[in-house]
Amino acid sequence: MSTVDTVVAGQARWRTVSGHAVLAVLGALCLFPIYWLYATSLRRPEDVLSLSPLPWPLSLDNYTEATHLVDVGGLLVNTTLVALLTALGQLLTGLLAAYAFAAWKFRLQRLCYLLFVGTWLVPFQVTMLPNYVLLLQLGLLNTLGGVVVPNLCSALGVMMLRQHLDSFPKELIEASTMDGRSSWTTLWTVVVPNLRAPLAALTILLFVTSWNEYFWPAMVLQRTNAMLQLGLRSFMISEGSQGTYWGPLMAVAGLACLPIFVLYLVLRRQIVSAFVRSGLK
Repeated sequence: MSTVDTVVAGQARWRTVSGHAVLAVLGALCLFPIYWLYATSLRRPEDVLSLSPLPWPLSLDNYTEATHLVDVGGLLVNTTLVALLTALGQLLTGLLAAYAFAAWKFRLQRLCYLLFVGTWLVPFQVTMLPNYVLLLQLGLLNTLGGVVVPNLCSALGVMMLRQHLDSFPKELIEASTMDGRSSWTTLWTVVVPNLRAPLAALTILLFVTSWNEYFWPAMVLQRTNAMLQLGLRSFMISEGSQGTYWGPLMAVAGLACLPIFVLYLVLRRQIVSAFVRSGLK
């Protein structure tokens, strides 16, 4: 190997190492708040305000106290149910609409798509009052169904899935039609199995968005604390006069992160594959 090749190889190696070092530092900065959350929740109640980076000795007293103050299990179940139903509803409607826009040609197709996507630009403050009045007339206020029903459709899902369906081989759809399959059968037996990675990435995105929603559940469930975000708010208010219990609060917040972690671990391969494929387009 010549001197020039050695220098070039050394520079490439240095760029690789420095790039990984920068990514490692940024990753550590992103993970530190999560670490501090769990570290605080695992401290003893008298050490909860300690600045020590290591929570020692470890204690589960904060988790025990949190279960006494709020119904953690019920809040997690209700929030998971609402987020799951909302994500699946948006995924289904987005898939059907995107398939229609990508697979078929019809009059005013572009205009219909722009109008559909334009709903994404409408601020939530514009639609929340009509939705609230509709839920009042349907008798769905103070119910979990009232949180889910207005959010069963999402323009974001249509936009993301149509990009993938536009690059989907039309020959496969035509071959399926020639085999005598209906459009519905083609969608579920040909299209969906080849879109598992984008569907997984979109599922976790929709699930996390619904999981983090606060304002709309607070409007609908104004007389009950049936969801995790509202339970945390109620916990802070009820204990505010005596000082916030940071240990139990961090314990509940840590438990609230677990379903997101589990969902990512289950779908991590599909999510990474979806990002890689999107980068190659």
